[in-house]
Parts: sequence; C-alpha cells; structure tokens
Amino acid sequence: MSTSDNGLAVLPSVVLHRRVEWHDTDAAGHHHHGAVLRWVEAAESELLRRRGVADLFGRIPRVHYEVDYRARLLFGQPIQVELAVAAVGEKSVRYEFVVRSDDVVAATGNMVITMAAPDSPRAVPWSPEVRAALSTGGPQLDER
Repeated sequence: MSTSDNGLAVLPSVVLHRRVEWHDTDAAGHHHHGAVLRWVEAAESELLRRRGVADLFGRIPRVHYEVDYRARLLFGQPIQVELAVAAVGEKSVRYEFVVRSDDVVAATGNMVITMAAPDSPRAVPWSPEVRAALSTGGPQLDER
C-alpha cells in the first residue's frame, strides 16, 4: 500500500500520453469536446487494469461529468491525460482530471461513477476488494 509522509493512503492516479488524432478534431480545427471524455475514459480504463479491477467495465455508469475547457489542442499535438481518484464513497468514486500539452492546460474536470448491479435500479456498495483497489496504490507508472 502506498502511503504519504503522514501515513495516509495515497489514492491511485495515472498519466496517459497521446497525440491529438484527426478524429479528435472538429470543423474549427481543434479538439472536439467529446475527445476529452474519450481520453479520460481511456485513462480510467488503464487505471482500472493497473489496479486489478478491469472487470468493473459495464457496471460503472457515469452519473456526473464536468469539464472546463481552457485551451485548444490541434491535430498532432502531444497531450498528457492525468486522471486521479479524488474520493471513494460507499457507492461512488470521484475522479479528477487534467488534459494538457506540455505546460498548457487544455481541460480540467471531474467525473463520478457508481457501482451498478444488473438486478438493482440503484447504485450498490463497492466490494471490499474494489474499495481497496481504488483507495490505495498511489501514482501508477505513465502509460505511453
């Protein structure tokens, strides 16, 4: 378990390195707003794989997504997508993210997911294993 200097658990995070692809852009010539969500979800997928809980796919709907767009990203531009677990609740997880190109912050935001069971109309609590996976581990190695 990764801990900080004060002995508290360090929540997991990951950084992905990509380039803005042609399909990420719109008619204005810069990244489309939907590209940010795809990049964030790619980072989430990598984080869940790294933490051993990739089996959550298909059972973790997004219940809140918020983003502030701060700068344009152009085709071919290198980007870094930083995703961190910010809070783990009984039935939800809040991520925070930053999308940047070098020192330029292009987007910041957060996303909340919940655990859904096929037979329940409401969110259900995380299992102890999932809670541990999403509450510990600290920064993961960069994914390129």
